[in-house]
Order: sequence, then C-alpha cells, then structure tokens
Amino acid sequence: MQQNTSTFAQRLSILAMPEVADTLKGVMRGIERETLRINGNGSIAQTPHPNALGSALTHEYITTDFSEALLEFITIPHQDPRQALAQLRDIHKFVLARMGDERLWPMSMPCYIESEESIPIAQYGTSNVGKMKTLYRVGLKNRYGSMMQAIAGVHFNFSLPQAFWDKWLPAVTGGKADQDGVSAAYFALVRNYRRFCWLIPYLYGASPALCGSFIKDNKSSLPFERLPSGAYFLPYATSLRMSDLGYTNKAQSGLNVCYNELDNYVHSLRQAINTPSAEYARFAVKEDGQYQQLNANVLQIENELYSPIRPKQPTLKLEKPTDALAARGVSYIEVRALDVNPFSEVGISLEQFYFLEAFLVYCAITPSAEMDSDGFAQTEQNLRAVVLEGRKPGLQLNNQGQSVTLYDWATELFAGMMEVAKVLDQVHGGNAYQSSVQHELEKIEHPELTPSARILHHLQSTGEGTGAYALQMAKQYKQRLLQHQYSYHSEQELEQMALTSLQAQRDAEQADKQSFDAFLQEYFAQAGKNCA
Repeated sequence: MQQNTSTFAQRLSILAMPEVADTLKGVMRGIERETLRINGNGSIAQTPHPNALGSALTHEYITTDFSEALLEFITIPHQDPRQALAQLRDIHKFVLARMGDERLWPMSMPCYIESEESIPIAQYGTSNVGKMKTLYRVGLKNRYGSMMQAIAGVHFNFSLPQAFWDKWLPAVTGGKADQDGVSAAYFALVRNYRRFCWLIPYLYGASPALCGSFIKDNKSSLPFERLPSGAYFLPYATSLRMSDLGYTNKAQSGLNVCYNELDNYVHSLRQAINTPSAEYARFAVKEDGQYQQLNANVLQIENELYSPIRPKQPTLKLEKPTDALAARGVSYIEVRALDVNPFSEVGISLEQFYFLEAFLVYCAITPSAEMDSDGFAQTEQNLRAVVLEGRKPGLQLNNQGQSVTLYDWATELFAGMMEVAKVLDQVHGGNAYQSSVQHELEKIEHPELTPSARILHHLQSTGEGTGAYALQMAKQYKQRLLQHQYSYHSEQELEQMALTSLQAQRDAEQADKQSFDAFLQEYFAQAGKNCA
C-alpha cells in the first residue's frame, strides 16, 4: 500500500490493529508554559528573576523567555498526561511561594504596559552563552518591539514512540522506520497540522480582546471596537495573540520555509540565518561598543522563526537546532498555536492533553500530500481568518481550492478524530479521549462555549476590563496553588535543583576564556560551514 494512494479508512484500520495500537501507550507529551510575573495592580514586575528559583540560564524546568518577568515552566516528556500536569502544578507552587506579593498573569495578552521600556529584557549572567541569549533578545526588541515579545503562550510537545513507527511505516508506506523514514512521517504530520491548525485557535483561542495600553502606539488596520472599559476587541475574534498584532512576523512571509522534507526545511532555515537583511541592517550590530543584535540577517538564529508548529530534535551544548535535525532527524514536534488557558490555574487542562493527542495522531495517520507555496498560503489565510473571525456565522475557509464553511470542515475532521479517539481509549481504557473530542465538538455546534466567546461575554456583560478580570483570576490561582500539595516533585528536590542551577551558571562564567566577540565569531562561522 503506497502512502499517496492509501485512504484514511485504510490507515485507520492499520492503526486499530492490536500490535499497532498497543504502541500508542508509548506516546510522550510535555508542556512549556509562559507567564508574566505581575505586581498587585497588574503591571509587569520590574524585579530581577528571583534568586530562589535558581538560574534562568541553567535550570531545567524554570527559566525565562524574552523578558526577565516572562517566566517559562518546562516539564519533561511524560507517558501519562496526569503526570505532566502534576509536574507543572508543582513548579507553579514552588515559584509562587518564592515571589513575595507578585502573581502570575493568567492570560496570553499582557496588560497595563506603560511603555516598551517597562518590559525588562531577560538577563542570563556574564558567561558568553548567557550574554548571547540576552543579546538575541535585544535584537528581537529592535526588530519587532518588546510588546509582541511580552505575549505568553503554551507549547505542547508530542512524540510517537519508535515502536509505533516500526509497525506503522512498513505497513503504510512499505518504507523503513529508520531516521529518514521517521523524519518524513513527522513532516507529513506537520503538513497536516498546518492544514488543520485553524482548529486550534477556534477551540482554544482566549484573546478576543486587548488592553488599550497594548495598542496605543500601534497603528492597526484591524476594525477594532471598544468596550466601555477601554479594551479593544473584534466581535468574532478567537486569538488576537496569533494575529499580526501578536506573535507573528510579517517580515518572514517571504522565507519560503519548506515543510515537504527535512533536508529542504533545514536548508531554508539555514539560508535565512545566513542571508543579510536590508531592513535589519539599519540596526548596527554594534553601537557605542554595545551590540544591538546578533547579526543583521533575516533571522538572527533559527529560534526567531515564528511558526505554529516546529519539528524538533533535542540539541547538545551550543548545537544549533538545524544541526541537530540534520544529524539525528526529527524526534518530536512542538505545537505553538495554543493561547494560555485562563480557566486553568496552570494554563492548560487535562482535557486539552487528551484532545491534542487525538488531533495529532489524526494528523499523523491522515494521507498528507506535499505542499506547494499556494497550499502553504491557503493554510496561512485560513489561520488568519479564524484568528480574526473564527466565530462568525457561516465563515468560509479554503480547503484545497474549495470554499467550505468552518462548520462543515470541522465536522468532517471531528468524525475522523473520534475514530482515532476510540482506538486510543481501547488502548488506555476508559473514555477520556472520546470524551475530550466530544467536548470540543460541542464548541463547533455552539460557538458561545469557546473560551474567546466566554471571555468576551464576561467583559461585555459586566463592564469589567480585561485587566481587572485577569487580576481576579491571578489572585484566586495563587491562593489555590499555594494550598496545593506537592505530588510529583518534593519541595526539597526543587530547592536543590535551584541551588545546583546557580552553581552551574557560576561554573560556566568561570570556565569562559574567550572574549564575547571571538565567541560570537566562532559560533556563526560554524553556521557558515554547515550551509556550504
């Protein structure tokens, strides 16, 4: 049976075979949750990363993203989603207990920002690696502004076990489950995800409105309406975080990143980090002896590529993501289209874990044709339509050149996902997967159940501002999490990890013998060799 001729029904029957289905017990999933530290009035904390949390440079689970105030909590990969949530909850408790009066902002979009300068850039110490991480963020600020970088999201990491590929690929493609075969299968999943990922902001988008301070200096062409509280909104928006106002980069639209195969993906990314940009050349790499960006190329480094999904391979020390992929292939994918779930104290719910797994397995087993530039543009247009107007009655999307309503397309996708969920429930016992799919299907039938609709309804019916609404949640969640009993880590274990990470940072700083100039030159010279 060849990949390009087999049907979804045929593939589903292979998935349901006991020897194939049983391997799904080995699926791994992990979470990266971003959240701003805020003061009692909702403004961004200006304090340094708390020393009691450890080193943001070297801690495995507690770090920072763009800003010193933008925390990022990372779980290891787990076979049991309940364990992933337990670890995430323990990390939240540990952090909140060491933040004084500060709280964690429970929304994706920030609030109460006086100016770009009130968003402190993350600091990682005096080692060359630490300086490079901070300088990368200085470059982001210069290129895109700090406002966009203060937005928080949730990343869902997902991998299928080697045992699955060993059974699946010979049966479906006749190919080997070697590194190349597995990478190609992950890229097929990625292409399907790009086709269907408009569903994610529809179901989980939770940013239909913005605090007025966020766009006061931003000339937006979007037809915003204004609430009495001063917040801006679009009536049918789902995730303004994913709009051009939020975490996207219009400057990258001409990159032509290829998702058809690993080699072309790596090549297109490497090309971007080695192609000078006329636009970014206006920021001197050095000004008055101070660097303004890592370089003046289209992307400073690969991580600058904004995408709703990334194929990933864990990196070794100072290894670039493209080098890791080229050397060892794809080992997992990172879903990046999730808003923070404001109705969960840890930003994501257990039900989301089950649904996302059913959705990603569906993407993995559904036939996935290669994607040309027009097909890619369609996925971008569909995503933008749902982000801005996802709950609009009768919204039309483009499915391979055919105009179709969101409702009809979603209903079709859910029929397939429910079949996948049945297999997953047979493997794990119970009905958690089918229940999660059914729960999300209700949002298709009743758009008022979506997080974006619930938030907008609250703001419109109470007259409350986005900031006041989120502050109430932040206060409740802090109280609730401080009462939580550690269940995955012990407090002593997390305290020791913090101390160990601080020592690791000191060791890195003392071990550096190279100047920062020489360190950067060597780092990017290596990139040049890789692109030859």
